[in-house]
Amino acid sequence: MTTAATLDDFEALLQAAREQEQLQRLLFVFARRELGQHATAAQHESFACGVGGHLQPVLCVDKAPQDIASFAVLVEESEQTGQHWDIVFVGSLEGRGGVAPNSDEADQPLRFMVNAINDGRVGEFAAFDRAGNALRFV
Repeated sequence: MTTAATLDDFEALLQAAREQEQLQRLLFVFARRELGQHATAAQHESFACGVGGHLQPVLCVDKAPQDIASFAVLVEESEQTGQHWDIVFVGSLEGRGGVAPNSDEADQPLRFMVNAINDGRVGEFAAFDRAGNALRFV
């Protein structure tokens, strides 16, 4: 997906995906903040203040943009899994010849996303907090 506009929130991303020349499939990896089991007391204290830890992917899903009513609905659907998450990373697959990619085509790119997140390469994807606000990693 390409867009010249800045995506400040999830709704802007969803709109941009719907406006692309080729049909899109959006890829979602939900991740939660975790602290390693061997963390020090100082690391626990920092983590409690929202600093430190790592991101652990806990849930993956792919959807056509037209199947997503809003970020609130996406959050509600994710909560039905029972998996807590703090950040959702979003990627996209572009269709060809007016045909949208299907879920089978999304499996490998979703694995790529999970691996990239595990490796700390989070800047490769759009990211949003639980309120749908865009996150920027520096």
